[in-house]
Amino acid sequence: MKLLPRPSRRTLVMAGAVGALTVAASAAVPAADAQAATGCAVTYTTSSWSGGFTANITIKNLGDAVDGWTLGFTFPDAGQRVGQGWSATWSQTGAAVTARSVSWNGALATGASTSVGFNGTWSAANPAPTTFTLNGTACTGATTPTTPPASTTPPPTTPPPTTPPPGGQTPVAVNGQLRVCGVNLCNQYGRPIQLRGMSTHGIQWFARCYNDASLDALADDWRADLLRIAMYVQEDGYETDPAGFTNRVNALVDEAEQRGMYALIDFHTLTPGDPMHNLDRAKTFFAAVSARNAAKKNVIYEIANEPNGVSWATIKSYAEQVIPVIRANDPDAVVVVGTRGWSSLGVSDGANANEVIDNPVNATNVMYTFHFYAASHRDNYRAEVERAAARLPLFVTEFGTVAYTGDGAVDVASSNAWLDLLDRLKISYANWTYSDKAEGSAALRPGTCAGSTYTGPGVLTESGALMRDRIRTPDNFPTA
Repeated sequence: MKLLPRPSRRTLVMAGAVGALTVAASAAVPAADAQAATGCAVTYTTSSWSGGFTANITIKNLGDAVDGWTLGFTFPDAGQRVGQGWSATWSQTGAAVTARSVSWNGALATGASTSVGFNGTWSAANPAPTTFTLNGTACTGATTPTTPPASTTPPPTTPPPTTPPPGGQTPVAVNGQLRVCGVNLCNQYGRPIQLRGMSTHGIQWFARCYNDASLDALADDWRADLLRIAMYVQEDGYETDPAGFTNRVNALVDEAEQRGMYALIDFHTLTPGDPMHNLDRAKTFFAAVSARNAAKKNVIYEIANEPNGVSWATIKSYAEQVIPVIRANDPDAVVVVGTRGWSSLGVSDGANANEVIDNPVNATNVMYTFHFYAASHRDNYRAEVERAAARLPLFVTEFGTVAYTGDGAVDVASSNAWLDLLDRLKISYANWTYSDKAEGSAALRPGTCAGSTYTGPGVLTESGALMRDRIRTPDNFPTA
């Protein structure tokens, strides 16, 4: 929430194959410019779709300890190319690929492992490499598939025809694992979609609002696609009980999954506004939740709620340190990065989205946050979103129908203008807030969460009634 003084891994492959192979090694000639490994094992797994793939690589040092490593391999097909990667510095010359360790994973003791990966493209075929080197040592032992080997048959150029799912299926059942394609959030069929839902208030204050009855109402009566889980870091939040708050977040992820809703895990930083203040906490938290939820299809990670008082360069640096922690466990999940000026794309600081467009985060499957409060942020903010949306994948992870304080009267005209714009551009959103706080932005009337009834006009505020009407209209998710 802003208070500013101003106006899984992929489990369904669309087309292609999922495979893995393990290669063992014995001693070979050391590289001249790096400490040699005297033995190594590499596991290479891929998930493919039409024209693209994600590769995850685990490197295990079977020999002497190394401090700094270089992994090398050659693509079997000339049309295979490395795109953006994580947890290593990637380069490609012809078909030869090199991955060099980064500061935090270069030391590999005997028996130690590390994981890296990248998103790539293919044109004719996508076979897996069969030989690897670590610091010049050839990993040339016997090949032992650990899952069915990656197919060498080219995937079809378009997804196979699908039959639209029957009515009544949940958002997660229809859309599956999400990914970023171009400037859109796309579903398992590679088609742009829009998720619409609600944000919790701080779970340290309003835990009573998130029970079976209230979440059933959100999923079944509101027909929401998304639950944003707002976990404050300060303000009596995560820093006071890291294990306890991590468990609360995981429990709500499970509740959302059981109801077929996506769960947006919000690392809710607001004061102080510099995300670097919470860098170590963020790494600890996201390492825990990404490891625990890696196999789920419904998890999206929001790594910094509303950075403020800092430059885009600082936010970008933070993101590029936190994202690899998530990717080590959950390489294909969507990650949402906050933007300057309380996640206003810099507009509230007198800037604009160009700083992000010209210097994006060095990671894939990333979207950028935009927040607004309809009674305070009007035409100039909408114009910047429309301009930026042609160049950046945007996600409105928080907005209100009222003023930036979270209180006051609902601005129906501005709220509808915003929602019409987001619908037209297929920008996903979560409204602030699904709570019974005594303020204008709350969807539930004060006292609602002390009872057991969460449906019917008697429990909704003006903002809640407006948002329910907008969210519960049909999604019409594309499946072909």
